[in-house]
Amino acid sequence: MLQRNRRSTTLALSAVALAGALSLTACGSDDNKTGNTAASGSASGGGAVACGKGGTLLGAGSTAQGNAMDQWKTAYSAACSGTTINYSGGGSGAGVQQFTQGKVAFAGTDYVLKAADVDASKAVCSGGKAIDLPMVGGLVSLVYNVDNVDNLVLDGPTAAKIFDSQITKWNDPAIAALNPGAKLPDADIQSFHRSDDSGTTFNLTSYFAKTSGGAWSAAPDKAWKGKGGQSANGSAGLSAQIKQVKNSIGYAELSYAQINNLRSAAISTGAAKPVEATAANAANTFATSTVVGTEGDLALSLDYGTKADNAYPIVLVTYEVVCDKGNKAETLDTLKSFLTYTIGDPAQQAIGEKGYVPLPATIADKVKTAVSTLA
Repeated sequence: MLQRNRRSTTLALSAVALAGALSLTACGSDDNKTGNTAASGSASGGGAVACGKGGTLLGAGSTAQGNAMDQWKTAYSAACSGTTINYSGGGSGAGVQQFTQGKVAFAGTDYVLKAADVDASKAVCSGGKAIDLPMVGGLVSLVYNVDNVDNLVLDGPTAAKIFDSQITKWNDPAIAALNPGAKLPDADIQSFHRSDDSGTTFNLTSYFAKTSGGAWSAAPDKAWKGKGGQSANGSAGLSAQIKQVKNSIGYAELSYAQINNLRSAAISTGAAKPVEATAANAANTFATSTVVGTEGDLALSLDYGTKADNAYPIVLVTYEVVCDKGNKAETLDTLKSFLTYTIGDPAQQAIGEKGYVPLPATIADKVKTAVSTLA
């Protein structure tokens, strides 16, 4: 349910999580322990979920979806006895590389596959190729640690200049103009960026390219191209640095901001008022996204330049990269089972409690269909 109100009561959210767990309960039947396929209860949208033949399913890549994967793999493995989901981070670039090398059954990436990646995948996808399946909706939060500044507002040009070391003081006139009355310190800005090839970086710089008015001169990229600043590895590593370093600013998926109790800047987009970094506001942006991929690929268009009221602009989608054909026979059933579970409404709503954004039903339905046809 895309337009889920984040102010729902704790009781209601707990009920959603319980529903997600119950939808898998039958997966852990005795049949699965003997290596046979066992049917679960129905997933959101209909259809029984088969637990597969057991064993270990390997994935790697995006750290933005790390907290979602932690929840999903634990719930799925507990319900489907004899099956282990092993997902390691390392960043989107590393995940895609491991996939094209045949080391993992799926990869998580926060930016769509390039033509070179698809070509490379044909060596491991016998008779097929890699495709993008949107699975985890999220947003990039501009996290900061500045004493006595609780409601920071930034816009595209100002944020781009901060991360490119063109603005170096917290009380710079450009920041002060967006934050009248705020007690901005006369202190150096300590900016942090990702050291690894990162889809989160790609989505942030896509926002800069769209909205900075030329202040950010580099093209969107998974590798950091800004000047100056300090680096940290992964979403968890970067968030830890912001938490520890005074007068710092960085960027991370919202779930990491919540886990670390970090403040997130609101974004002035041209809407009636600055837009807070919330899942509900990101959901309004996802509501306008459409599938632009072809030949079975479900890559999405994202409107980083939205000026709609209550639409947060710096959004990201983590795609699970899989072979449309030519998946390994020994893991195909489990791969399809796990992805059918993760795109189901209970699983999507469960990660919604952690700062992610459940995907719109129109997109989720397309993903379910694509998963069912994997071979």
